[in-house]
Amino acid sequence: MSWATVPAVTIVETVLVFALIPLAIYGVIMLLTLRPKATRIPRYRPGQEWGYAPVWWSANPAGLSADHHSTAEPATSGSTAKGGARGNW
Repeated sequence: MSWATVPAVTIVETVLVFALIPLAIYGVIMLLTLRPKATRIPRYRPGQEWGYAPVWWSANPAGLSADHHSTAEPATSGSTAKGGARGNW
């Protein structure tokens, strides 16, 4: 194939392909994500009454059962445990 048979591409076609088409795709994605329907979802605001049942999460589900009793003794003032928020080990 020689250069004489290849059609020339104009600047308008180049701008259309490399600029306008990608901008149109980004615009459609932006409109889909920012549509008003997404902002009409009721949200909790501080100070509002919470109208849902509490959901407790525990890494140990057995610890939530009613028959589970703790065998740990309460800490006394003579405890030798060290550490804390400051990390003094």
